[in-house]
Amino acid sequence: MTDRPVGEVLPAQDTATGAPVLLHALDLPELLVPDQVYEQSDAPLGIRLAGQVAALAAQLPRHPRLLAQSGAAADAGLLWVAEEGAPGSALSELAGAGPVPPFRVAELGADLAGALRALHEAGLVHGNVTADAVLVCEDGAALLGGLLLGAAQEALAAQLGGPVPRRVYEARADLVGARAERWPPDSGPAADCWSLGVLLYRLLTGHSPYPETDLPTLLGAVRDGRRYPADGCGPLRGLVEDLLAPAAARPTAEQAQARLRALLAGAPEPYGPQDEPPLLPVPRPAALAPVPRSRRSRAVERAAGGPARPPRVPPALLGPLLVGGVLLTLIAGLAAVVLVAG
Repeated sequence: MTDRPVGEVLPAQDTATGAPVLLHALDLPELLVPDQVYEQSDAPLGIRLAGQVAALAAQLPRHPRLLAQSGAAADAGLLWVAEEGAPGSALSELAGAGPVPPFRVAELGADLAGALRALHEAGLVHGNVTADAVLVCEDGAALLGGLLLGAAQEALAAQLGGPVPRRVYEARADLVGARAERWPPDSGPAADCWSLGVLLYRLLTGHSPYPETDLPTLLGAVRDGRRYPADGCGPLRGLVEDLLAPAAARPTAEQAQARLRALLAGAPEPYGPQDEPPLLPVPRPAALAPVPRSRRSRAVERAAGGPARPPRVPPALLGPLLVGGVLLTLIAGLAAVVLVAG
């Protein structure tokens, strides 16, 4: 391998707009030779790839759940791919501690399915639906990025392999690795939905639905439909299994989004009274029905000086009621004396 920073990500600024961007670096070797050794970079290759990526960037739709993709440029043996640098954390970092609660996964999945729906309606395929490509913002929303980087990797593998399928496979394996989301059994929009299913499974269980010990084992399991049970997927099990089904029976991004929204419509409170709040806020979408507050929530509000329940008796009537009560007590006492004496 060369000593160039493969996969490096650098913060930068768009000189035209002043907006923050993230630059992803992709090494540009001249060709792939046996044992995965790269030779020196090829400048014309970088220019060709940058042109292909820039042409794709011009076709991308604008969507609130898609990170803006700026384009690409080749420099010093590297292909730099630029995308929006919104404040937030990579989903891979937030999910690294273990399984994510199912209704939080449903929120993230609904955002990602909406982004995929916009791409598919524009006649485009994402091809890189992975946790590394998802940014979770400070308000809890998930933004899908990584499209241009994935496209650059695919184009580079095709250039390195040329007309020999085995060489293309070797180049792609070296660039992508044994990550299930990047090896769908088919192509087109259905492949993106399959990758979404793999990602949801990974978030829910903490591991891939297919073995990832090495690439041949992974590809064999995907080809034969051999995957781990979806027992740990909870209320999302049905959708995850459908997304991993053969393409003819697989939901579209629009259908997946609708099912996730329907699940969220009946979701409980984001976290219970005994649980710690999640790392990021989990706001409910405005279209959902409000969830009734628990007794403990109301007690906490009163203790914190929040909204309190109005008194049952108006203050103006407290004085007369008190005097009346005293008089009734005296009258009852006199009546008891008369009865005893009589």
